[in-house]
Amino acid sequence: MTRETLFNAVLGLGLFAFPLWAWWAEEPFMITLSTRVVILALAGVGLNLALGLGGLVSLGHAAFFGIGGYAMGILASHAQSYTPLMEFPFVIEGTKSMPVIWLVAVVASALAALVIGALSLRTSGVYFIMITLAFGQMLFYFAISWPAYGGEDGLSIYVRNSFPGLNTLDPIQFFLICYAILGAVLLLSARLAASPFGLALNAARQTSERVETVGIRPYRLRLTVFVISGMITGLAGALFADLNRFVSPSMLSWQTSGEIMVFVILGGVARLFGPVAGALLFILLEHVLGGLSEYWHIYLGLLLLGVVLFARGGVIGTLAGQGGKHG
Repeated sequence: MTRETLFNAVLGLGLFAFPLWAWWAEEPFMITLSTRVVILALAGVGLNLALGLGGLVSLGHAAFFGIGGYAMGILASHAQSYTPLMEFPFVIEGTKSMPVIWLVAVVASALAALVIGALSLRTSGVYFIMITLAFGQMLFYFAISWPAYGGEDGLSIYVRNSFPGLNTLDPIQFFLICYAILGAVLLLSARLAASPFGLALNAARQTSERVETVGIRPYRLRLTVFVISGMITGLAGALFADLNRFVSPSMLSWQTSGEIMVFVILGGVARLFGPVAGALLFILLEHVLGGLSEYWHIYLGLLLLGVVLFARGGVIGTLAGQGGKHG
């Protein structure tokens, strides 16, 4: 067992054990804080697939995060008000069922990622970054100007959505749902990276010309991973909105895209548990330093600068005694 694998196991078990202790100690806020870490880590895992495997620096992943959130908000609000979502050409009702909401969030995010990726991937480098950012901002301002679902004020959902056989209003049960999803997505990410698709994508990231000479189109590889990445981030958005029982345009903002990227960079780009370590560190700093000063982002910026300059492998790479995975 490598040091990185050992650290991943300790991190995963610790993230599972802490909320159980908080549940035993009757500290529901700590359980909610842990759930927030898990959901944000899930969003980071989505971006890490595009960034770590495909080398795609996207500043528009908040678009998928927000689409997932609004999918939850719209469906739940119509179920809450007993009004149909659509009556023509056939009636579509709202729903409070989490599995149905997740499916809608994933499909909507996949379609958005397909359109955004198909256009953005015709460019590269800084142009790709700016196009993804532009798409994210377009959706952000669309949400602000959408009064039917709260506009700038956002949309509140008064009761958390349901999951068959579980009480989602119980913080520990909702945490376990989110933790199970994160575990499944991490397993999918690991399998994907080790698959022929992942190996071809990694080769395309390093040298596109060599991949093209053997008949593989890098564009298709990158578009596929971009769509998968968007789907995972959209699912995280739906869970995040359910956690807060609120969705707002801020979920679509470029600041949210930046935060998701910070999780990946802090933990380690292309490291399997990198986004988990990054999200945990981010929430820890927010919780501890946020109580001392409203300008706690200064310390986060200094930490991020130190990671970029001296620990290119992020927290996990440093603790594993390895450098940056991609230099």
